[in-house]
Amino acid sequence: MNVQEKQSQSRGIRTSDGGEKSSFLARHTLFHDLDEHGLQEVERLSILTTYSPGRILYRPGETATALLLLLSGEVHLYHLSTDGRKLINATLTAGASFGELPLLSTGIHTSFAEVVEDARLCIFSKHDVEHLLLSYPSITRNMLTTMCQRCSELETQLTNIAFKSTTAQLATLLLQLSDSSNRIEGLSHEALAEHLGVYRETVSVALRELKESGALELGRKHVIIQNKALLETFAL
Repeated sequence: MNVQEKQSQSRGIRTSDGGEKSSFLARHTLFHDLDEHGLQEVERLSILTTYSPGRILYRPGETATALLLLLSGEVHLYHLSTDGRKLINATLTAGASFGELPLLSTGIHTSFAEVVEDARLCIFSKHDVEHLLLSYPSITRNMLTTMCQRCSELETQLTNIAFKSTTAQLATLLLQLSDSSNRIEGLSHEALAEHLGVYRETVSVALRELKESGALELGRKHVIIQNKALLETFAL
């Protein structure tokens, strides 16, 4: 069942969430400028639902029917090449909104959206999104800001792919993914390859180069940055 089918079945059903949805929407980037009346309308129009890992929310060629807000969990937006390689364009976490670009432009999705960790979503139909944009200029402004930020991120990703070596791209990615202790947990060589849109073997060669330089220490599904300054040099 895709988002459109779920939305059709769920419309009008109130979900008991102990006020969690109300609090989430009031704090969300799109709606934080609204007054109490506006927030009440936003809450009334939204549907709260849950999806399990592996669920494809939409795929290329499907009609865009909804705006989705991620209350919790994780979702990947990605493309697949003709030979099956995956390029992850965005890893979305709590607070992210998605689906708005095709909803307000061509009306057709051009990427996959897949749940990778149990996801709770607030869903708005296309009709309701159009109503909210016409009724509340602040939502329009905030959505445009969000879309511009995402376009900027995609431009940076495209520039890296076009002009950086795989080793430089990988170094950049590891710096972005590392936590305060300079560790990256839970990512296999295959997962790293999907973030870069290359083959697993290509990532393995780049990781070996970074390890031999002294920039990284490699373990099973974890990477430790040993020399951050050196890794930053590789990322240039």
